[in-house]
Amino acid sequence: MSIEVKIPAVGESISSGVVSVWHKKSGDFVNPGDALFTLETEKVSTEIVAENAGVLEAKAAEGQEVKIGEVVAIIDDSKVPEEIPPAEKKATLGEKKKQPIPPETKAPVASKQKSTGAEVLSPAVRRIVEEEHLEPAKISGTGKDGRLTKGDVLAAHPEEEKEDRDRQAEPGTERFTRKKMSPLRRKIAAQLVMAQQTAAILTTFNECDMSAIQELRAKSQEGFTKKNGIKLGLMSFFIKAAVEALKAVPVVNGRIEEDDFIQNNFYDIGVAVGTERGLIVPIVRDADKKSFAELELDIAGYAVKAREG
Repeated sequence: MSIEVKIPAVGESISSGVVSVWHKKSGDFVNPGDALFTLETEKVSTEIVAENAGVLEAKAAEGQEVKIGEVVAIIDDSKVPEEIPPAEKKATLGEKKKQPIPPETKAPVASKQKSTGAEVLSPAVRRIVEEEHLEPAKISGTGKDGRLTKGDVLAAHPEEEKEDRDRQAEPGTERFTRKKMSPLRRKIAAQLVMAQQTAAILTTFNECDMSAIQELRAKSQEGFTKKNGIKLGLMSFFIKAAVEALKAVPVVNGRIEEDDFIQNNFYDIGVAVGTERGLIVPIVRDADKKSFAELELDIAGYAVKAREG
């Protein structure tokens, strides 16, 4: 008999959600309690589990928006999982009975616990692992029996981001990448925009020690000016620092466009120029690829154009 798997009601005001990831694929045999997929809504992310045993047939794709009550899968409880034919299975079991049972040792137990830690994941940990494409086997677990905790996978995330940034820096990389936001992330983004528009704006000032930069400028100024025909100012240092900050926290170098998050893989930095008509902000394009001299020349040229109109 075919049993329908429908999207359950997860809240009074929630009418739809997104199938963020499938934990089982079509053709897999599932048992009651097995996690089938993760459903993300504006308010919650939850795992939907199988209520019956049988062979799964997925009807919705990952990332697809589905409505409450919609059928997203079929479980056929009349089918059995594909396995060894009964005759061969019986023979195999008979052979196993004849084999002596090896004595227990401590080494296999430790190995089993280690593999269990990487394989047995809580729903929260599994969601992070699947969203960020992490490899649990490469992460050291600090939980009971070596299990991975949320802190373990979050701590491993920056290394993955660093690899992503290194790949983005390779020649031929696209200027930006587009990623669909989950309903929960869309809700968070909308609330933050509303807060920015309605809350009081506060500006803070932090002091930093610029003595090392001033010393470097004083030491290099004569040779720099003679070679490049322009003085070494402070703005080029500020631009370089801004680029490094964006590389360290790449999510800041992005924007939201409808339901997508656009991650910029380039570094265009705005430099404010005061004029009689007000503040103008020319853009220094691809600042990460430019030297200090090129940045100073760009800034000076933009300043002249801005003031002359």
